[in-house]
Amino acid sequence: MTVLDTRALGRATLARQLLLDRADLPVLDAVAHLGGLQAQEPQEPFVGLWSRLRAFAPGELSDLLVERRVVRTHLMRRTVHLVTADDVLAWRSRHDAMLRQKVLGVYRAELNGVDLDELASASREALADGEPRTMAELTRAVADRWPDTPPRALGEMLIAALVPMAQVPPRGLWRTKGGVRNLPLTTWLGREIAPLSPAGSDPVGQTLVRRYLAAFGPAATADLRAWSGLAGLPAAVAAVRGELVAFRDERGRELLDLPDAPRPDPDTPAPVRFLPAFDNAILGYQDRGRIIDDAHRGLSVAGERVVLLDGRVAATWTVQDDTVTVTPLRRLSPAERTAVTEEGGALSAFLSDQDGERVRIAPR
Repeated sequence: MTVLDTRALGRATLARQLLLDRADLPVLDAVAHLGGLQAQEPQEPFVGLWSRLRAFAPGELSDLLVERRVVRTHLMRRTVHLVTADDVLAWRSRHDAMLRQKVLGVYRAELNGVDLDELASASREALADGEPRTMAELTRAVADRWPDTPPRALGEMLIAALVPMAQVPPRGLWRTKGGVRNLPLTTWLGREIAPLSPAGSDPVGQTLVRRYLAAFGPAATADLRAWSGLAGLPAAVAAVRGELVAFRDERGRELLDLPDAPRPDPDTPAPVRFLPAFDNAILGYQDRGRIIDDAHRGLSVAGERVVLLDGRVAATWTVQDDTVTVTPLRRLSPAERTAVTEEGGALSAFLSDQDGERVRIAPR
């Protein structure tokens, strides 16, 4: 079985994630290809798409949110993602049990004695008027039935698990501040969520396997689980295995992939790329070594924005007053400093509506 080293896997990830060459895809198609973008920080997906698409116009993503073709919702790993309306309606039921268990993993004691079906019904009654509500407003509407239960526990279970919700605009629009207000997905989208398939069949799981590999492969089943949060996909993997090719990494793990998906030469040049906080190019794997050193792995879960040099995390970045400041994690060569300054200047222009290219590299 062919062994793919870290560099080969890194180049494959960059290609699948549209980070090796910027793509000419429409924004909606890019969101679909990526299987969604992690989006608990509302402005971060705009940077993620800017780094992946040629001539990305942020208003296009805002329009998709307003037009209800893309939605903000809890899905993979119980984190807020931007996903297409078609995908969330197809995938949500397959995630229900995981989302419930994730919330219970934090609030099981607080929710002891709460009938979750009754809680879901009460919240749907409160939302029946079609008015979006904050978590606090929703929990106040149902709290009289469970006066001894902490409101936060009720709210997290309602918003993130029991009732599939959309976070409605202006939340998530470009350069717009707006608190989280929630409506049931079926109300917001005007369409029903696909029901869970009968026991013994898992077509949605099979779709998730294929879609994950298209955007993240080659990858191990542990990586698929880390991206989705779903533990119950072995049967789906087994069902599609005949369609797939297999490799091994340097640790001996089996990696699965779509046969015709891009796997670039490991020596393919990789341009500088600025990634937003919590980008799935890093978080979409259990083994993140293909793109980030173990010494810096904590950055990926701490909300640090990172810079890729030669396909690996080599710096962090921040922005203040339209100035992009890059803080290297290692010594940069003169050529690397030039490349970082050029790409950082382009990012500064994007974030400032072309008001200038202001970039600073902090001393190492």
